[in-house]
Amino acid sequence: MSLADPEVASIDFTLNPKQLQALESPANEILYGGAAYGGKSYLIRLLHIEACYRIPGIQTYIFRKSYDDLLRNHVFGPGGFPQMLAPFGSLVEINYSPPRIRWWNGSQTHLRHMQRDTDRFDYQGAEIQLLSFDELTHFSKDVYTYLRARVRLGSLEIPADYPFPIPRIVNGTNPGGVGHNWVKAMWIDPAKHGECWKAPDEDGGMLRQFIPARLDDNPSADKHEYELRLRGLGNPALERAYRTGDWNIVAGGALDDLWSEDDHVYPVQTINASHRIERTFDYGSSKPFSVGWHARLTDSAELRRTDGERRTLPAGSVVRVGEWYGWNGKANEGSRLSPESIAKGIKDFEESMGWSSVAAGAADRSIFDVADGDSIADKLARAGIRFKPAAKGPGSRKAGLEVLRSGLEAARQCPIERSAYIVFDNCRHFVRTVPVLPRDERNTEDVDTNAEDHVYDEVRYCLTTPSRHSDFHVRQH
Repeated sequence: MSLADPEVASIDFTLNPKQLQALESPANEILYGGAAYGGKSYLIRLLHIEACYRIPGIQTYIFRKSYDDLLRNHVFGPGGFPQMLAPFGSLVEINYSPPRIRWWNGSQTHLRHMQRDTDRFDYQGAEIQLLSFDELTHFSKDVYTYLRARVRLGSLEIPADYPFPIPRIVNGTNPGGVGHNWVKAMWIDPAKHGECWKAPDEDGGMLRQFIPARLDDNPSADKHEYELRLRGLGNPALERAYRTGDWNIVAGGALDDLWSEDDHVYPVQTINASHRIERTFDYGSSKPFSVGWHARLTDSAELRRTDGERRTLPAGSVVRVGEWYGWNGKANEGSRLSPESIAKGIKDFEESMGWSSVAAGAADRSIFDVADGDSIADKLARAGIRFKPAAKGPGSRKAGLEVLRSGLEAARQCPIERSAYIVFDNCRHFVRTVPVLPRDERNTEDVDTNAEDHVYDEVRYCLTTPSRHSDFHVRQH
């Protein structure tokens, strides 16, 4: 790409084919990247430079989660804004506190961070013509959709010969982070990679596109050096996620090093062994609720895997045999059903499965809180659906992660010699949300509670609340 300049004959920027595809795309809501070293941050800087130079008065914004990341990725070091803008001389002025780039023609690029979700309200009156989130999966969907609503043309006049869509959103990211599920649902799953498609009106109505970019797509990268760095992670799952942009795994997640659909997901089948089925519950209204049904084996059972091989699960193992996820079809958004409607749905599900006896399992303790003389648990109980309070106390969240990891690890052994945890293939929300949960950055022995963790919490209640029919729990300290 070349920019003619009044003070310099021309300024050339080099783009690789995937970056050029993003620049020239007719889409106005783009996700670029999906793997390490694909040139995401450089592309974002270049697009903002190009727009600010050619469109007088345009207001562009780049967001990172933290201030330090913002400076490290876009200001300091080789390839940052100061180096890229040096040939423009006096045409641009870079302010460092807060970071902002001013152009001679009135255009501005605002470099911002957003550590807390509530910081989004600082931009209520903003008019943004070009918006970029660098590492989009580090943000919640609430932050993204709120800022997307600020993306508008306003009174800005676009030059008649400007060839690219404005207003526009161009984001970069890798798999992982608290926003993994909603980003995957918004860009990765709905259409073939590289295809432009119109999002539903209730989801912004923009022309959306995912452009995958990997190390091999970046000719300026030292592939051998970067590949050695990836191998040095010492974790094949992490290496694969960073190398290939695998959205079915999370680099550094709480469970991704253990999860394998081949080992953990079995076809729905009859369990011809002594077992007890109990229901567990994580309540939500604006956020999803999750009801799970687990078979606790009191005797060993032989079950068929997807590949047809049969494995023997020892007594004490737990099988997730059914689930009902209370969402509105969008990642991490609830169905807002009343307790009475939830109770009816639970009854209908159990009748459809032919279960004549289902034990009251654990539920999050918030449903037992009394407000106005009643609790959610009371309302469910009056409809015939009962639960018991989940175990809670110091170390309970850590114990929940430990016991689930232990059960998943056991299921990968051949033969399986200790209590395992497996999932029937009708439990798609477990498969969709649990294996990709990120760890909490401040407490790596827990999952990040800002992620879509409702199924996980319900499973955790099941595995850490003692049952006289199962040894599948850990002792609380």
